[in-house]
Amino acid sequence: IMPKIDLDQIEEREIVPGFHARFVHSENMTLAFWRVEAGASLPAHQHVHEQIANVLEGEFELTLDGETHHLKPGQALLIPSNMPHAGRAITECRLLDVFHPVREEYK
Repeated sequence: IMPKIDLDQIEEREIVPGFHARFVHSENMTLAFWRVEAGASLPAHQHVHEQIANVLEGEFELTLDGETHHLKPGQALLIPSNMPHAGRAITECRLLDVFHPVREEYK
């Protein structure tokens, strides 16, 4: 049985300037609950993990392989393994990213 997770009890970490996250890990995936400051930018990068980026609050621009997507609450974008991507918070945002496999570096 999986224990209940209280996100407020997980320490928030600033991964890059303006991107604050709380991480939840299972055996096979990582969930990243982000609080992003307006105007904060995530430099272009790529990783072996598949990722689904979900906008919960605010507006976020996600550039995937050179194509920019303007995402609003209720919208998500699939980022395939090793696909270059970058992001920018248009407003203050709350995002949920799901990664497979687990992001060991965030443990």
